[in-house]
Amino acid sequence: QVQLVESGGGLVQPGGSLGLSCAASGSIFSINAMGWYRQAPGKQRDLVAAITIGGSAVYTDSVKGRFTISRDNAKNMVYLQMNSLQPEDTGVYYCYLQVAPDRNRSYSTRWGQGTQVTVSS
Repeated sequence: QVQLVESGGGLVQPGGSLGLSCAASGSIFSINAMGWYRQAPGKQRDLVAAITIGGSAVYTDSVKGRFTISRDNAKNMVYLQMNSLQPEDTGVYYCYLQVAPDRNRSYSTRWGQGTQVTVSS
């Protein structure tokens, strides 16, 4: 079993910053891509940012220049630094990773439980 624990959500005013963290533990042989999705109220879950094992990152257009994704492969952690937050960034943020639990099994996707981010004055 692989567990993901997210932290760092909360309430912030427009223009403020928040940092999210996600720690993976359990049966982990290798982690491929890691990233963050966001689900706004009444909407589907959409990709915010993702990062490969080599450190290449992709972002959805609305967060480019404001959000930065990073990872620590030694600690099995992924981070999302969010700056210049706007009300439309509000939602539940879910981390995910593609993990192989041992050398004999292929990669599968695991999700965190989600952390609420609210941007409001």
